[in-house]
Amino acid sequence: MIDRRQHWESVYSSKAADQVGWFQPRAASSLRLIEGCADRDAHIIDVGGGASVLVDDLLDAGYRNLTVLDLAESALATSRARLGARAASVQWIAADITRADLPVARYDVWHDRAVFHFLTAPADRARYVAQVLKSVKPGGHVIVAAFGPGGPLQCSGLDVVRYDPDALHAEFGAPFRLLGHETEIHHTPTGKEQEFVYCYCVRV
Repeated sequence: MIDRRQHWESVYSSKAADQVGWFQPRAASSLRLIEGCADRDAHIIDVGGGASVLVDDLLDAGYRNLTVLDLAESALATSRARLGARAASVQWIAADITRADLPVARYDVWHDRAVFHFLTAPADRARYVAQVLKSVKPGGHVIVAAFGPGGPLQCSGLDVVRYDPDALHAEFGAPFRLLGHETEIHHTPTGKEQEFVYCYCVRV
């Protein structure tokens, strides 16, 4: 865990937030999916949100109960600095999602873009799913975006797991009912194309 944390701290300390491969100037797909399932009072956690601008978009849209979790404190600091005074209205958690002490049945929406595919060990994926089961309310929504079959084999120097929609949903299993999925071609700051698969389901 120390090595994993050090890796991401190094990434965010050495690169500007808009130069990392997963940077989006606007988190349009994520925002659309969240708005499609959550009212403005919903409790939402953005896992691996780091320096992402999704929190900005959600605040702009009027959401009030937001949590951003990331392994890298430096990434969270970037977002807090960008938001200024508005950062005080967001809960910030610096932790490994597979081991974080999350509240029970708190969240109406769990969002993750580009964390789950870094969990190459089955035990880590099982711990991740256990966290979702613990902290998402029954009837809550889970939105996970990971590299699709046409995505890269590595990202930020780390191996990843690529998923088609069925394989991604299978990691979560029977406690979750698949509502839909979609594919997005992400353009990195260096001009490369990366295939992402978004799966969205409900916690039954």
